[in-house]
Amino acid sequence: MTDSIIKYDEMVQAALIGVVRDILKDTAANGLPGEHHFYITFQTTHPNVKIPKYLKERYEEDMTIVLQNQFWDLSIDDDHFEISLSFNRNKEHLSIPFDSLLGFFDPSVDFGLHFNTDVDAKADLPEKDNNDQKIEIVEEKIEIPAEKDNIVTLDAFRKK
Repeated sequence: MTDSIIKYDEMVQAALIGVVRDILKDTAANGLPGEHHFYITFQTTHPNVKIPKYLKERYEEDMTIVLQNQFWDLSIDDDHFEISLSFNRNKEHLSIPFDSLLGFFDPSVDFGLHFNTDVDAKADLPEKDNNDQKIEIVEEKIEIPAEKDNIVTLDAFRKK
């Protein structure tokens, strides 16, 4: 038997980021279809976020950008995306790592994702003790969102 565990939280996080990456790649190639538009919230404190200094000062912890009518130079790779947006009539270039994302929302179809920004904070698992075979079961109430709400959140599954 191995000491490793399946890291479901990291796997789900990677899958959700993959959804956003694929949506942005399609948007870069084909534009936004119909009424689709995106609100993307990210941590401005992430070390690899590159935004103008005045925006970092104004949005000290997080920032939400909107991809709708005016955006330019959208490019995506495995780790981050880059985009130019207009702020007070000034075109600014942003570089946003996917692991800095806090949320993604498309209000045209009521779809959203909420990201676990603390993937490195793993649940503390008890060390295996061969003399004690007792298993502790922890119950946690998980609230299920309303029927039309398509926001996926991982907070209910994290150990607090």
